[in-house]
Amino acid sequence: MASANTRRVGDGAGGAFQPYLDSLRQELQQRDPTLLSVAVAVLAVLLTLVFWKFIWSRKSSQRAVLFVGLCDSGKTLLFVRLLTGQYRDTQTSITNSSAIYKVNNNRGNSLTLIDLPGHESLRFQLLDRFKSSARAVVFVVDSAAFQREVKDVAEFLYQVLIDSMALKNSPSLLIACNKQDIAMAKSAKLIQQQLEKELNTLRVTRSAAPSTLDSSSTAPAQLGKKGKEFEFSQLPLKVEFLECSAKGGRGDTGSADIQDLEKWLAKIA
Repeated sequence: MASANTRRVGDGAGGAFQPYLDSLRQELQQRDPTLLSVAVAVLAVLLTLVFWKFIWSRKSSQRAVLFVGLCDSGKTLLFVRLLTGQYRDTQTSITNSSAIYKVNNNRGNSLTLIDLPGHESLRFQLLDRFKSSARAVVFVVDSAAFQREVKDVAEFLYQVLIDSMALKNSPSLLIACNKQDIAMAKSAKLIQQQLEKELNTLRVTRSAAPSTLDSSSTAPAQLGKKGKEFEFSQLPLKVEFLECSAKGGRGDTGSADIQDLEKWLAKIA
């Protein structure tokens, strides 16, 4: 029984410890078989602790929060507000911006916020570059322009959702319904309902088209459950919605309404 246990431990470590284990087994068997069993059990515990430390350190290295969205959705101003608390005029950029963000919790954790360009020719190229380090993705929506941009928003969100690496790493996903200070802004609930309808239509048309994913991808062919109307709750990753306003209700001089966003970042940190 002890020899079988020893073989399993050696195999689990990829055989690297096998010569040492064989030598240890022979020496201990000459002295006390019971001592051999104890030594093997201790070694198994140590190897397990090393394994879990490796897994935890890998997860801890994923500290990036990616801010994505269409051009003019307000994600860059959200990025600036979170870091400085101040209003700043922003413009469309063709490069990414990143900075360390101290979350508002008792643990003193920090995240790396990365603002990715929303231009159609750049968004996926930069998303591919940073997705492996993503702990979360904040998909920013212009709530005031949502009605006319719903198809573009849904197409971008569809690609984010089916991204093979994003699903493999299971990042948290937040749909931030921005610009709630504007009178014509749609509510988060309405935006969620309309996105579910658009994504349901998209998955039908996309599933019938040839896949653009490479052969190593593990992404599913379509979102949600086959034969059912699409809902975000069907996805293997958690998707949340909240309302916010980077500009604030009193214009440029007012404070932003981003408290719920700050709480969400503290939760996932």
